[in-house]
Amino acid sequence: MATPTKKIRLSGLARRLVEDQLLDEEKAQGIFEASLKNQKPFVSLLVENKLVASGKIAEAAMHEFGEPLVDIDMLDIDLDIVRLVKKELIIKHHALPVFRRGKRLTVAVSNPTNILALDEIKFATGLIIEAIIAEEDKLARSIEKALEAADETMHKLTSELDDLASEDLIDLEQLEIAGDGAAQEEADAVDDAPVVRFVNKLLLDAIKKGASDLHFEPYEKSYRVRFRVDGMLQEIANPPMNLAGRVAARIKIMSRLDFAERRIPQDGRIKLKISKTRDIDFRVSTCPTLFGEKVCMRILDSDSARLQIDSLGYEDNQKEIFLKNLYKPYGMFLVTGPTGSGKTVSLYTGINILNQTDVNISTVEDPVEINLRGINQVNIDERTGLDFPKALRAFLRQDPDIILVGEIRDLTTGNIAVKAVQSGHMVLSSLHTNDGPQTLTRLQDMGIRPFSIATCTNLIVAQRLVRLLIPDRRKPVKMPAEALKSEGFPVDMIEQGIDLYEPDEVTEDDPGYKGRTGIYQVMPISETTKRLIMEGANAVQLADQCAAEGIWDIRRAGLQKAANGLTSLAEVNRVTIE
Repeated sequence: MATPTKKIRLSGLARRLVEDQLLDEEKAQGIFEASLKNQKPFVSLLVENKLVASGKIAEAAMHEFGEPLVDIDMLDIDLDIVRLVKKELIIKHHALPVFRRGKRLTVAVSNPTNILALDEIKFATGLIIEAIIAEEDKLARSIEKALEAADETMHKLTSELDDLASEDLIDLEQLEIAGDGAAQEEADAVDDAPVVRFVNKLLLDAIKKGASDLHFEPYEKSYRVRFRVDGMLQEIANPPMNLAGRVAARIKIMSRLDFAERRIPQDGRIKLKISKTRDIDFRVSTCPTLFGEKVCMRILDSDSARLQIDSLGYEDNQKEIFLKNLYKPYGMFLVTGPTGSGKTVSLYTGINILNQTDVNISTVEDPVEINLRGINQVNIDERTGLDFPKALRAFLRQDPDIILVGEIRDLTTGNIAVKAVQSGHMVLSSLHTNDGPQTLTRLQDMGIRPFSIATCTNLIVAQRLVRLLIPDRRKPVKMPAEALKSEGFPVDMIEQGIDLYEPDEVTEDDPGYKGRTGIYQVMPISETTKRLIMEGANAVQLADQCAAEGIWDIRRAGLQKAANGLTSLAEVNRVTIE
């Protein structure tokens, strides 16, 4: 005797339709079982089999669940909103995204009891999902129309991307992620070919232009890509705004970040192999903004770093002081300046000079930007608890001669650096301060004792970078003596005659400058300065002492570069006038 089939207990919309006498219980059972077996929406099967009119189903759902009922034919469907949910999920769950307000996404459905569908969309988008009810037949037509329009727009977008990435395709064939093959395959599979080629072209163009940073910036009604070349941001491209999320996802996959996580900042790294002998690192930072994720990439190219002191722009007397203090057996050698002012190159120039087989050199940085043979380099990793103090303590047990600390950020790091000096080591490091005198007061503000600062600090180099005029593209500028004097040029220089220049035939794409050089304040710590430090002198008093000793400030060094015809007075003013 056959065992009778156990009936499934009806609930939700199916029960409501039976109670409203719109559907008899036996048919409801059959449709419900078919829905589970075929993994097809219950409401879709009702409408297909013409068992209940879609309008009646929608009204029953509205009364049962208290969700609003809308005429979806009257809504203006935004394709950008539709693309927030993958096409496969829209078709699978018969759900159409229609509105977004902040972190809330409104989705039109014919059966709001399908919690699994809403949860899956919530997980995929990272947004709070709110359901509205639409008639099944109208919803089906709207979904078909929206997906068809999205596909047409995507085809147009693909064509635009192919046009943008049509150049240098031979070079792009060489561009690949250095590392294991699985990472390369994953990165290639995550996004379609046009986006891959577009991102690769931008990376290659940035390298060719000598850019230091790339910015991918989404706004409410536009999307732009900018490069920082010679310290100045330039707008490079305005791709379609629909591209922002896909470009960000591609870059995050290349840098092994969580491409599904769009709510918090992330940091990663890409190593690109552009030839058999050359790799270039990109430091990647993502940050959620009002209209999507901004991505910033810093290019870390060891081959482009000039590690010869003669190429950095030091004046002859500054170079002599630099080398004299660098060769001392112990003490602190500090380089200061804002982000992007060339501090790392100055520090590594010093390390490169000292890099001999008879010395043990260790560096700790966040991150390591320049790879040098013969140097023991350590990357900070906050996730594993490896910070500057831990690395420094480890170094002191590794028989070091010279230690480079990427940055003195706090009292703990500063005190360990001081102890390393007091135990006979040379310590090179950087700080984010404006000039030498402010560096000394900043160390005191951290809590380092004035006696330790005075006795351990050998030299402070404060620096900025100015753009270089193109020699055959410059024109002379005449200025009266009074104007030169007001700019800060010394009287004796003015009397001898000063020839100033500025760029000729400037355009938006060609500013008339190429490359950069440094302007420096090279400040050795004299006995008088040491005494002032221990007496608690402020930055103004220390600056007056520097002037009395004939130490140039950054402004004076910049004016010298302008007087030598290497840069313009406008450029010096740009980086030195606060």
